[in-house]
Amino acid sequence: MKNIRNAIALVLLSFAIKGTAQQTPASAQKEAISIEGVVAHLGNGEVIENSLIMFEGGKISFVGDAKTRIARKGTIIKADGKHVYPGFIVTCASLGLIEVDAVRASNDKDEIGEIIPHVRSLIAYNAESKVVESMRPNGVLLGQISPKGGTISGTSSVMQFDAWNWEDAVVKADDGIHLSWPNGFKRSPSSESQDRRHKPNENYTKEKDKIISFFKNAQAYGNSPAPEINPAFEATQGLFNGTQKLYVYADGEKEILDAITNIKNLGIQEVVLVGGYHANKITDFLKQHQISVLVRAPHNLPSSEDDDYDLPYKLPKILSDSGILVAMQNTDAKNFQNRNLPFYAGQLVQQGLAKEKALQLITQNPAKILGIDQDYGTLEVGKSATLFISEGDALDMRTNQLSRAFIDGRDISLETHQTELWKRYMEKYNGK
Repeated sequence: MKNIRNAIALVLLSFAIKGTAQQTPASAQKEAISIEGVVAHLGNGEVIENSLIMFEGGKISFVGDAKTRIARKGTIIKADGKHVYPGFIVTCASLGLIEVDAVRASNDKDEIGEIIPHVRSLIAYNAESKVVESMRPNGVLLGQISPKGGTISGTSSVMQFDAWNWEDAVVKADDGIHLSWPNGFKRSPSSESQDRRHKPNENYTKEKDKIISFFKNAQAYGNSPAPEINPAFEATQGLFNGTQKLYVYADGEKEILDAITNIKNLGIQEVVLVGGYHANKITDFLKQHQISVLVRAPHNLPSSEDDDYDLPYKLPKILSDSGILVAMQNTDAKNFQNRNLPFYAGQLVQQGLAKEKALQLITQNPAKILGIDQDYGTLEVGKSATLFISEGDALDMRTNQLSRAFIDGRDISLETHQTELWKRYMEKYNGK
């Protein structure tokens, strides 16, 4: 009887493995590839209508006009009329840390504790996630994976989305620490109606002082020998020597001013604002302190009845026009919706932002903010061949149809659980 139970368990396990296995990651590039006749969107605002792009050894070796007299190398891909883009980059995502929201065992994005900068998303990242896999068919090929929850939720890392494990996936380890600044106001049910109204947060000063005290102690820890290692203080030392950035989540004008002023006074220079819903009110202050903004995706309602009805949609353009380095993130939405990143950027075109400028918000700009722009974010000679070919405009969900995609020159699979289901049911209905 025991042998029968063991046999049944093995059969069930084999089905489970088959049902959850990822696409096999692509092998290293062995032969040069030349893409010819394609419309190249370089990611820096430039477009080459009839281009030639060549790459070998995972690096781009040529970008220019297809009429240039130069020998084509390796496999030639004729892509007349198609479009090529650098891989899109998502920021502040929990991809690979959570699979199903309702299944606690698959949720590794949050840990116990309020101030835990030493919690690293890097080693918790699941490269075999079906959610991560679903990013690639829309051109989202890299991402900053960050933990969530608490006041200081932990340390993020930048990963590429075609790997066997986290060691293979990592592009930049421990790039920054994520801090949720307390709100000066909070909502509570009104005693007179069911409306939720804002009232001052009585604990705001206490919560703010707790954060400042922690960073002061962390700075002092780094300035003098300690009798024993403090993991939390140890994890923050990159903030003080400039090797890490502090990602501050704040939306209100008061909170943004308080957060940046206090953090700068602590000697932390590399600060990135995340969210920044009312950042448009203090653009001069942000420029003065050289603060980049990871602005929330536009598909949101105004947070106050006093706000313009379309503020969430036009905020990225307002900040960009003010001279602030802006990229896009999708913090408030479900994790799987990060695949819609290019369509969020496309929405900004309707607000008057030039299409190539909107493209920069998910290519060059996030690469600069994350500190990976030496290798990613644009199509330039010497940079990583992380790019994809689309049948049409990749910022339009109707024409974003990828035919090929490459990460570091590796020809990756675009098959996912969703594409398998699509093919299955297309066959079912086409057969009738």
